[in-house]
Amino acid sequence: MFSYYEVLCGMSRDQVFGMLLMVLAVAVIIIYGWIVFFTKWSLLLLQVTGFVAVVGVFEILTWIGYMLDTTPPPKLTEKIEKKLEEELKNLESKSAEEAKEHGS
Repeated sequence: MFSYYEVLCGMSRDQVFGMLLMVLAVAVIIIYGWIVFFTKWSLLLLQVTGFVAVVGVFEILTWIGYMLDTTPPPKLTEKIEKKLEEELKNLESKSAEEAKEHGS
C-alpha cells in the first residue's frame, strides 16, 4: 500500500519533509539577507539576532550547570574495587571450605 506522499510526488514522507525543510531554510536565508542589507530594519534585526544567540548559548550553559549541580556524583571506583575484592575473597573462602568438605 502506498502512502499519500508516495502517490502524490513519488517520495516518502521523510523525503517530502526534508525537502520542505530545505526550501524553508533557503527562504529564511534570503529574507534575512534582504532585511539586513536592503531595509532600515537591519540594525534592529542584528540586535535581536545577537540577543537570541547569546541567550541560547547561556541557556545551554545554565542547563549544563543545573545538570551538574543536581546529578549525584558517581561512586568512586576505589570503593567499587574494594567491594569486588571483598566479594572475591568471600567466594574464594567459600569454595575452599566446600572443597574441604567434599574432600573429607
